[in-house]
Amino acid sequence: MSISMTSSVPARGVARWLMPLCIGTIVYVFFLGMGDIMLRDPDTPWQIAVGQWILEHRALPYNDIYSFTRAGEAWISSSWLSQILFALAYEPSNWSGAVILTSLAIGATAAIFVYLLEPYLAPARAFLLLIPLLAMALGHFLARPHMLALPVMLAFVGGLLAAADRRAAPAWLLLPLMALWANLHGGFVMGLVLIGPIGLDAIAAADRKDRFALAARWALFGLAALAASCCTPYGWETLLGATKILSLGKLLTVIPEWMPADFSSFNLFGAALLGLIALGYCSGLVLPWTRILLLLGLTWAALSHVRNIEVFALLTPLVVAKPIAEQLGLTRAAAQEARYSLAMTAMAALAIVAAGWSITRSYATPDRYAFLRNLTPAAAVDLLEQRHARRIFSTAPIGGYLITRNIKTFIDGRAELYGEQFVLDYYDAIEGKNVETLVRLLETYRIDATLLNTTTPAAQIMDHLSGWKRIYTDDVAVVHVRDDVAAQLPSGAR
Repeated sequence: MSISMTSSVPARGVARWLMPLCIGTIVYVFFLGMGDIMLRDPDTPWQIAVGQWILEHRALPYNDIYSFTRAGEAWISSSWLSQILFALAYEPSNWSGAVILTSLAIGATAAIFVYLLEPYLAPARAFLLLIPLLAMALGHFLARPHMLALPVMLAFVGGLLAAADRRAAPAWLLLPLMALWANLHGGFVMGLVLIGPIGLDAIAAADRKDRFALAARWALFGLAALAASCCTPYGWETLLGATKILSLGKLLTVIPEWMPADFSSFNLFGAALLGLIALGYCSGLVLPWTRILLLLGLTWAALSHVRNIEVFALLTPLVVAKPIAEQLGLTRAAAQEARYSLAMTAMAALAIVAAGWSITRSYATPDRYAFLRNLTPAAAVDLLEQRHARRIFSTAPIGGYLITRNIKTFIDGRAELYGEQFVLDYYDAIEGKNVETLVRLLETYRIDATLLNTTTPAAQIMDHLSGWKRIYTDDVAVVHVRDDVAAQLPSGAR
């Protein structure tokens, strides 16, 4: 009897992953089918380029090597591991590799989400809950490093919340997740911040006699997690670099992903907030004050910056799951777990993986996906290369593409490198708010050509600036050069 009981434990543990694995595969295949939506962010090309540089030179960047406005200044890549993974995925299959890698991250996130909710919600119901949550976060599902960190974030914070639900200290096995997160993306700082309030929730719920010991264990874990976050090639600089963007001040209200949430029209995030309020009023549900603080913190983060909406979408259900399940009597008993043999579970898992692999192979072709065209003005850049232009004033999105063409940029997506005032001046210039600022930037940095999207106000202003002449236009970009340069151009290039 003892042998039978012992052997059934790992079988049930593995079986718990069967439905999450199935759901994760479904989500993976779904996003694989709509992968073009992941290729619309201007930062993707330069992220891959950095990964390729790291692989080629077998070193990490410590100084800027991509711009002529900040050349040689201190800059580290806090997402170096993600950039390497994207570069490795990109090489054999072009953009298909980046889409597959991003879709895998989304599928893994879905599987972890369903697994973490399993004690309180059946997998089928968790899947139904997951669908609108993924839709809510869809705008930030891009082929960028934060996506590779998303499943790690969910596993780490989910582990913290699971420990709080048990009124226990976190497992030390979460520390490698923190180290991995710190090497994948700078968002690991949020994980460090959440240790405090989640630990407070665990301590407040514990018996009075156990609180001091539990507080000491959470504090020790917090210090260990801080040390784990520095287990990167950059050491302490990783932590400092990850927090640098938060010091950009007014600039955070200008960069799209750092803007506050917009409720001028209906969206799923607004609907979710209204739904939470309605649920509280209609059902009379009561949350512990510590969980209310967590919920308010996640809400404030999402309201402050739209890039945090996916964090709100994925973590809010985990924060409220146990209190709501207990009050509504939804906690699932251990006896309800599906009892599969280890062999059956392994066979089912292999079948799911095989099906996913077969579908992946059909999508892994170099011409299956295409990057957003207005961010890759190839013809205009070809012309500028023919003219040997060296100091090109372009928009930040186009700057990411210039990096892939080995052309030094005026600006790109690394706002923390360029600093608040420089980027604000750039926005004033390209948006036509201050013509004097545009002229000053052109002269200060000795610009010999401009490369702007056709809809950019600065492109129209350049037509009227003395000493400049438009030499190329298509449906994507406009090129201006100085008059003395334009005079030397062959007639076919004008």
